Amino acid sequence: MNPSPPPLLLIVDDDDAFRRPTAELLRDEGYRVETAGGAAEAGEFLEHQAIDLLLLDLRMPGIGGLQVIEVLRRRGSRVPILMISGYGSVETAVESLRLGADDFLTKPVDPEELIRRVKELLDRRPRASRLEEATNHGIVGQSAAIGEVLEMVAQVAETEATVLVSGETGTGKELVARAVHELSPRRSGPFVPVNCAALAEGLLESELFGHIRGAFTGADRDREGLFATADKGTLLLDEVGDMSLRLQKRLLRVLQEGEATPVGASKPRKVDVRVVAATHRDLKTEMEAGRFRDDLYYRLAVFPIRIPPLRDRRGDVPLLVGHVLDRLADRSSAPVPTAVAASAMKALKAHAWPGNVRELFAAVESAAIRAREGEIGVEHLPPEVRGEASDAPSRYRAPTKTDDERGEIATALASAHGVRADAATLLGMSRTTLWRRMKALGLDEEASSS
Repeated sequence: MNPSPPPLLLIVDDDDAFRRPTAELLRDEGYRVETAGGAAEAGEFLEHQAIDLLLLDLRMPGIGGLQVIEVLRRRGSRVPILMISGYGSVETAVESLRLGADDFLTKPVDPEELIRRVKELLDRRPRASRLEEATNHGIVGQSAAIGEVLEMVAQVAETEATVLVSGETGTGKELVARAVHELSPRRSGPFVPVNCAALAEGLLESELFGHIRGAFTGADRDREGLFATADKGTLLLDEVGDMSLRLQKRLLRVLQEGEATPVGASKPRKVDVRVVAATHRDLKTEMEAGRFRDDLYYRLAVFPIRIPPLRDRRGDVPLLVGHVLDRLADRSSAPVPTAVAASAMKALKAHAWPGNVRELFAAVESAAIRAREGEIGVEHLPPEVRGEASDAPSRYRAPTKTDDERGEIATALASAHGVRADAATLLGMSRTTLWRRMKALGLDEEASSS
C-alpha cells in the first residue's frame, strides 16, 4: 500500500518576511507548503488544487482574511483555517471564529506554538473536507440524496474494501469511483478504468490479465494486463454485470488470492490492486437468472453505493446547469451564455432525464450553442425537454441583466478598489465568470470608460 502524501498547507500573507520563513519552518516538519501573497493569488491556487489547511493573514491589501473566510464558507468549503494576525484582539479573534475560522494566532508567532496548532487542526480536520476537495471538480450537487453518496464515499475510501457502485446509465458512476480512489491511501497510484461491456470476452480477458507470447494467434510478445497496470492503485471494472461467467470465475480468484494469471501462462502473478466495480444492472436479479455468480457478488459488494437518478434530485439541476456553462466557457473560444431564463430552468427541472446527468450535460451544451450568448431560453432547449415544462411555480430565479446583479458586482468592485481578481474572489466566482457577467450586463464598457 502506498503511504499517504504529507498534508498540503497554503500560507496566505502579504508580508514576505513572515511568509517565507514560516513556509520553511513547516516544510522542515515534513509538510508540503505553498504560499500566496494575497486573496486573488490564493483564489487562483484553490481553483485547481485541494489543500489540507489554510493559514490566513487577517489584514491584506484589497480583500482581507475575514472576507476570504466568508467566501470559502459560503461556497461550502470546510478546509480548516488558522487565522494569523499582527492586530490581534479578543474582538477580532471572536469575529474570525464566528465567520468560520478554526483557530487564531497573534504575531509574532512562536514557532513551537505554530507547529502545535497546525498539528492539532490537521488531526481533527473533518473527513468530509478532503472529500469535498477531491470531488468538487466532478460531483456536483447539494441534495440530501447526493450528500448520502458522498458520505458513503468518505466512509469507505480510507479502507481497502471492494466497492460496488450501481446506478442508471449516465448517473456518474465513474466519478464516484474516482472519488473513492482520490481519497484513498492509493491516490498517488494509478486509476485504471475498463468497460467490461465494450470488449469481446477474449479481448477483455487479455486486457485484464495480460498474455504471454504465443498464447494465441497474433500474440508475438508478452503483455501486461490492466491488473498489473493498476498495481498499487485502483482498477474500475465498469459494467461488471456484462462480464461472462467464465471471466467472473477468473475475477473471483484475483479477489480471493490477490494474484492473476496471464492468458497462456501457468503461474499466477501477485497483484496489489483495489477493485471498484460499477454496473447499471440489478446484480441480484442477474444472480437469480444465473447470469452472475453469487460468490463474486458478495466479494464485490462489500460496500455497495447506489447513485440516485437525476429525477430523484431535481434540486441539483440548477447547480449542474451552471457547472456545464462554466466548463463550456473555460474550454470554448466561442461565446457562451451567462444565464438561463426562469422558464427554461423550469423546463429543465421538469424533464424526467432518462439519460440522467449525461443527458442533461448534452442538452445544456446544445442549448448553449443555439443561444450563443446572453440567456438560454426555452426555445433553445431540445424539443423533448421544453415539452415537459409544468405550470408549477419554480423556486429557481436565474441571474439576468437586472439592477440587482449589476449592483452586486459594482459593490464588489468598489470593495476591491476596482481590482477584478479581488472582486471575483469576494463574489465567490472565477475571474472568467466575472468577466462574462460584466460583459453581459454592460459593466465591462462602463469600467473601461471610467
